[in-house]
Amino acid sequence: MSISIYVRRILLGLLLISAVACAAEEDTQPTFHEEENPNALSDWGMFSVREKTMTLADNVIPYDIATPLFSDYALKLRTIWLPDGTQSVYNPDEAFDMPVGTVITKTFYYPTADTKDEVTYNRARTVSSGMMDLHGLRLIETRILTRRESGWDAVAYLWNDEQTDAYLKRTGAIIPLTLERPDERREDFAYLVPNVNQCAGCHATNATTKAIKPIGIKARHLNKQSSFAAGFNQLDHWIAKGVLTAELTDEAPRNADWLNVDEPLDRRARAYLDANCSHCHNPNGPADTSGLDLEPDATGASLGICKTPIAAGTGTGGRIHGIVPGDPDRSILVYRMETNDPGAMMPELGRGVTHEEGVDLIRQWIAQMDGTCGT
Repeated sequence: MSISIYVRRILLGLLLISAVACAAEEDTQPTFHEEENPNALSDWGMFSVREKTMTLADNVIPYDIATPLFSDYALKLRTIWLPDGTQSVYNPDEAFDMPVGTVITKTFYYPTADTKDEVTYNRARTVSSGMMDLHGLRLIETRILTRRESGWDAVAYLWNDEQTDAYLKRTGAIIPLTLERPDERREDFAYLVPNVNQCAGCHATNATTKAIKPIGIKARHLNKQSSFAAGFNQLDHWIAKGVLTAELTDEAPRNADWLNVDEPLDRRARAYLDANCSHCHNPNGPADTSGLDLEPDATGASLGICKTPIAAGTGTGGRIHGIVPGDPDRSILVYRMETNDPGAMMPELGRGVTHEEGVDLIRQWIAQMDGTCGT
């Protein structure tokens, strides 16, 4: 056998191996696990990560919400997948009724500064044509929320150092990071990957039933222009994709984008409190004993205006009322958002640093309120 023929055969073999590998890469398929959570995130098949590119599998739909929950400035990629032939059912007020087999993912990530442990923010990425460039990013965790016959299950996966896959972390984790703010201030903090019980602590939005439900899959959060399908409202896009069955004859509820200064200040502030607080602070939620309701339709003392605390303990910062119109510095709500004292800060989980921009929004909102608490 001549050397040239030998070399050609080797090259042909390498090409065949490469073709098989490419076919395998293209073969990523969403998989619903009926009972057990697999050890590797990749076993769900919602997306793959290769050569610093995340590629969504077929029929895995990226989405976002008008005003998201603050999580130590982490950016988030949300996706949803439903089994073929199934649809979710629209509800104007509550989480949509999702079919068994639904898989929702939320991947938390940061732009990196100088090293992988030094992170920053305000540089969001997006999915384009089903792919997202991961250069300059650190993937931290992906949370799975899946609808099984017995109800919803929530679990977290921690990304490996190689950033190629994530692995089941039922017990949670604490990751030391350094946050570099846009003005170059640096702040060390501990990023919390929640354990299974902590996942339920937020997603069990009814203190009586304690049933886990999605938080963001509600009309008011999803009713916005799609960031992934140009020209579509996101709800209309879901209907067009067959993911949602609905006849939106009336105006669907809509939360404001808290960053949109063209929206009224009151709507922006109420959207922020809804997204960050109302899954606990609602009439039936885990924080129902506080008597504080931060859902969009709450008013007066229920909203905290001139309300004295019921179950705040030492978490008042020496202040008397939840909200003092015109005076954010005397309002408990502002103190609990500003402080990093574990016994007083709100939210209790998922926050190691203060959301300065969010606090500033709520300060502005309270400062422009009319009225007095009589003290």
